Amino acid sequence: MEKKQLWIVIAGLVLVNCLTIVFFLSGSGEAGSKIFAGEQETVAKIGKETISRQEWLTEMEERYGEDTLRDLIDQKVIIQMADDYGIKVSDSAIERELNMLKAMYGSGEAGNEEKWKQEIKYNLLLEELLTKDANVTEADMKNFYEQNQTLYDVPASYHLSQIVVKTKGEAEQTVKELKQGSSFSALAMERSIDEFSAQKGGDLGFINVEDDSYLQNIEELVKGMENGEWTDPVETESGYAILMVHEKLKGKKYSFEEVKGQIRRQIALEQMDRPVSARAFWSETKVDWFYEEKEKR
Repeated sequence: MEKKQLWIVIAGLVLVNCLTIVFFLSGSGEAGSKIFAGEQETVAKIGKETISRQEWLTEMEERYGEDTLRDLIDQKVIIQMADDYGIKVSDSAIERELNMLKAMYGSGEAGNEEKWKQEIKYNLLLEELLTKDANVTEADMKNFYEQNQTLYDVPASYHLSQIVVKTKGEAEQTVKELKQGSSFSALAMERSIDEFSAQKGGDLGFINVEDDSYLQNIEELVKGMENGEWTDPVETESGYAILMVHEKLKGKKYSFEEVKGQIRRQIALEQMDRPVSARAFWSETKVDWFYEEKEKR
């Protein structure tokens, strides 16, 4: 699980970098369009000084260019090699990994799910490529499952947002405004005293029912609610909270047959004791890239 968690963290950082660069270079969005009338190449003004679009993009390339290009190459390499070897991953395997990610690490927030699925797909294809010739016995896999069965139990989880205020009166007023059509995220940013979630419009990500660090009776509060509904004020240590449900994830215990492929890859990767990286296939796919000469120096 530690290796899997590390890979997810790395994949998340890679994804952020890739999306950032693509956004900047595509010219889409407000930041990529003309910011000041008549000054198409100016992206910022600071008093009498300006920052040109070229300066901005050059700085972005120097900071993130090599890593981002390497990540994009890795993605293409993985897809090409998977096609060459006829390797595919099922939607159910991707969904299982996503659910585990949500329940265990609070990730997979609304709006990012398709991006996470794509990253999970790349990860699974790469693991299949690296372990395609590995010999792992059925007995070893069953033994691993029996010893680590709880790793494949996904607890029920809820994607929640919150607004936390100091008094019950403030909480009741907030609920009243919500009923009148006010935006939950706007009210969270405006008045929630929990600064961390307030900055994200109250978004807490996924809270699993086994995590009692937030509220011990969380499942009792929200299990009967529909997506988009919010609770009445709930007293907490810091005041009163109003919780909104975005998504509910049912708990599930996965059988050996359902996770057999995952176990095979995990055992094989541990036996290989090598980085989970697409770089091993660069020569096979004849990669020629911008930073190649720099690496040779």
